[in-house]
Amino acid sequence: MNNLAIVWLRQDLRVTDHPALMYACQHARQVLPLFIWDPVSEGQWSPGAASRWWLHHSLQRLSVQMESLGSPLWIAQGDSENILKTLSAEFNADLVVWNRRYEPNAIQRDAHIKTSLRAAKVQCESFNGSLWHEPWTIKTGKGDPFKVFTPMWKSMLKNWQVEMPMSAPEKIPPLLSQPRHSVFTALEALALLPRRDWADGWLKRWPVGELGAQQRLHEFLEQSGSAYQDRRDYPAEPATSRLSPHLHFGEISPRQIVAACADQGLPPSNKGVLGFLREVAWREFGYHLIYHWPESIDDAWNPRFKSFQWRNDDYQRDLQCWQRGNTGIPMVDAGMRELWHSGWMHNRVRMIAASFLTKNLLIPWQEGARWFWDTLVDADLANNSAGWQWTAGSGADASPFFRVFNPVTQGQKFDADGEYIRRWIPALAQVPAKWIHCPWDAPDDVLRQVGVGLGEDYPWPMVDLKGSRQRALAAYEGVKGK
Repeated sequence: MNNLAIVWLRQDLRVTDHPALMYACQHARQVLPLFIWDPVSEGQWSPGAASRWWLHHSLQRLSVQMESLGSPLWIAQGDSENILKTLSAEFNADLVVWNRRYEPNAIQRDAHIKTSLRAAKVQCESFNGSLWHEPWTIKTGKGDPFKVFTPMWKSMLKNWQVEMPMSAPEKIPPLLSQPRHSVFTALEALALLPRRDWADGWLKRWPVGELGAQQRLHEFLEQSGSAYQDRRDYPAEPATSRLSPHLHFGEISPRQIVAACADQGLPPSNKGVLGFLREVAWREFGYHLIYHWPESIDDAWNPRFKSFQWRNDDYQRDLQCWQRGNTGIPMVDAGMRELWHSGWMHNRVRMIAASFLTKNLLIPWQEGARWFWDTLVDADLANNSAGWQWTAGSGADASPFFRVFNPVTQGQKFDADGEYIRRWIPALAQVPAKWIHCPWDAPDDVLRQVGVGLGEDYPWPMVDLKGSRQRALAAYEGVKGK
């Protein structure tokens, strides 16, 4: 039995199905649950503004859960290695445990910390608390990492695995002595919340925390799970789970989600539930990619695209119009405004907005990835990078060249009556459904009747969709043969 264990918490802000926490409770007389705010170690991908907002409230809720189990949640700010070594010495800790992360910076940092602590005679153990399948455990028949999602998903279906989630510990053994040093700090001292509360009202929209995640999963499976595959592409409908931020912060684990779906069969026979789990597997694929190709978080996964000719002019004004939802293309603008006001965007609309930026505007995907990183509550490095590269055409995909989403036809197909547009662009609320996705085509008298002046109440399109599509395809022709 160890004397004292430090549980280093990161993106695993829960008490149920928490391998590191459970191991500590089973192997130590005292347990110190610790969160370290160390954005410097994340490099250029330190958490964005929306993520920091979520993190603040998630830590608040985790602290209450920890207290109910007998131990406070301790918080520190600074270099993770220095803090872990300082606390190990102060409390005579002989065990440090954590759940693994898979981003390139995190892998290097964690390996270094493990070596450093073991050199100081501190036992270190790490666990899988974040993924269904860790990246090195799933391979092609030749033993290589997967480069395309569908074969990976087929392999997962063929070798279906479901492990029962762990229960929360009955009690977290508390510290027997109070800390002497000032390494600990209050949550408020981290200053995670925005100075100007642009996130006002988000707590009514987002049930942050582990209990909220479990409730959301239960409600989704009860109300929308069976219809998910058929309705998930319609942004005006509450047909998706919205579990992505909970998954990113580890308020719920993939193992809990898969187990909750297990009563539908192994794998589930219900088409909607199986389609939902396929999206969980897409998240796994993102981690698979950045683990095996770490450079893909910043650079083209497909080497042919490293020399792709993006725009070389000053595109900042166009980029800002896209960021603010002022492109003049309703489906794009509705998505960008939803993002700004809610910290989230429907996945179908994410693809449309990303395609418009990279294809119609020929602005590098990295610009979009940075904006999403700062504004999404579910900003996740693996999925953000994989999603943007998939849309841009430079990612792990079998057919990247000709995919250019037409925001008008996409809107007409998935938001036929314009409900989603009306919700996020009030200026177009009275435009008839026939014209709402292309108001520039509406007769002048129709727009006058509903009080819409293009260029005044809503902007003209910043580019011609057909012409900009042809320009994009011409640019992509340049990389086909490389």
